Amino acid sequence: MTEPTLARAPAHPKRLAYLGTPDVAVEPLRALVRAGFEIPIVISGPDKRRGRGGELSPSPVKAAAQELGLRVSDQLDDVLGVEIDLAVVVAFGRIIPAEILEVVPMINIHFSLLPKWRGAAPVERALLAGDSETGVCIMDIGIELDTGDIYAQTVTPIAVDDTLSSLRGRLVAMGSDLLVETLTTGLAAPMPQTGEVSYAKKISPAELEIDWTLPATTIDRLVRLGGAWTLFRGTRLKIHEVAISSSAGVPGCIDGLVVSCGEGGLELIVVQPEGKARQEATAWRNGARPTSDDRLGQ
Repeated sequence: MTEPTLARAPAHPKRLAYLGTPDVAVEPLRALVRAGFEIPIVISGPDKRRGRGGELSPSPVKAAAQELGLRVSDQLDDVLGVEIDLAVVVAFGRIIPAEILEVVPMINIHFSLLPKWRGAAPVERALLAGDSETGVCIMDIGIELDTGDIYAQTVTPIAVDDTLSSLRGRLVAMGSDLLVETLTTGLAAPMPQTGEVSYAKKISPAELEIDWTLPATTIDRLVRLGGAWTLFRGTRLKIHEVAISSSAGVPGCIDGLVVSCGEGGLELIVVQPEGKARQEATAWRNGARPTSDDRLGQ
């Protein structure tokens, strides 16, 4: 079977299509508009029912595009009906068929240092793995997921107190700047990806349950990812903020506000009992009154 011949990005594109859907794709779109690029069409995900009322509402990118006065569609084929030099893709959320890639040159912002963490959750996986650094790549879109050649990349260290929100926000800002800079100065010949390949699958709900036999540093990263939870007296207790401490107790046991882990301990700072709002851990302790017989995770 013959491999499709993909359209190649021109060196100095002026008219861009933009394909994106969630919040992380809003700032790159705004950055391109501020930089003066012409964007005759934005393709985004269809309206969805959101919130308690269940009313249809637009994706974050569609809402931003409408605010900017740009034409928006949820039909991918509409990208074929406009005169453009290049399409920019950021967290679009759909596979782009080869027959479109053969006609429309496309580049993508990917939030990792490829080929590390190809896939849907690169920021989450870098944080959870304890990576010392990550970054952003501007890359060609290939037939296989995140395998395209790289035009430019930038690197940032992952701080010991970075949360998913802080790290993702920094990467989005870096990616927006890098995108504008790369398109403004001109796309040079891209370079193939080199190095060890790893894949960033989505974080499953089961992965967010805390295993207190793990080291405190590992659990701390899970908490900074967001959504970490454990059991307390058979009901869920979300753990929103902790601080690494010392402890030599049985994993899961509570001494004041410090929970023993497989190695070290974690001081609880902000928690959320099931069915209640977030609260300071001191307030939770004063109400729950954990005893020496209690163990988190049970």
